[in-house]
Amino acid sequence: MIREWLSRCLAAFLTRRVETSLSTSNFESLQKSLRPGDVLLVDGGTRIAVAIKYITQSTWSHAALYLGPDAGLPVSDSGEPHVLIEADVEAGIRTLPLSFYEHDHTRICHPLGLAQPDIDNISDYARSRIGHQYDMKNVFDLARYLLPVPPVPSKYRRRMLAFGSGDPTRAICSSFIAQAFQTIRYPILPIIKTLPSDDPRCLRCKRELFHIRHHSLFTPRDFDSSPYFQVIKPSLSDDFDFRTLDWKEHEKAG
Repeated sequence: MIREWLSRCLAAFLTRRVETSLSTSNFESLQKSLRPGDVLLVDGGTRIAVAIKYITQSTWSHAALYLGPDAGLPVSDSGEPHVLIEADVEAGIRTLPLSFYEHDHTRICHPLGLAQPDIDNISDYARSRIGHQYDMKNVFDLARYLLPVPPVPSKYRRRMLAFGSGDPTRAICSSFIAQAFQTIRYPILPIIKTLPSDDPRCLRCKRELFHIRHHSLFTPRDFDSSPYFQVIKPSLSDDFDFRTLDWKEHEKAG
């Protein structure tokens, strides 16, 4: 009981905004660029976002899964369909309209080669987790790194985010999405081992064997770093031509 009360108080403290981010694309372009199955990365400005960005040495502190307006998600009171699923510290796994992140700096990570059955499997898994709670043990671990402590070697930072409880009914934003993609064995940042090909006709040939990385080790930046996700910048998907930009006259650079 006391731990739950402390968790709620800590979650409320960590989700207060302390920074502002600048959106780098207009909302209409963002809407047109997103496809079901895309991962939307967010440069958040809350206290917990600052901690995640520090530990992971990344711009991205949060990740949400885009399922689109036809995924059967709820509709806001304003009539806007919910198209995102995310793991929120206070609310747990929830759905959101895209406008929730209209004014945030975001990035689209697009998985390649997904067929409709793959998207359906990812969607089914994500929707089945709605209502599950955020892993508050992970939040307590993150909170410790908001305190003034000696610098932490980078090789240990990823492990710091893998301290979660292991309870399958709890999740953090990136591990939840990683699990959804692992249901179809889609690679994010797998462990790859090079082995002999076992082909007697080619003694020097090698083959790559992929190993699934545990979902608790994933952070938002991994979707950006993954060679299997294509980074989409909405401002560049509308026949961008720098010559059409309207610059203020007589203004010096610098």
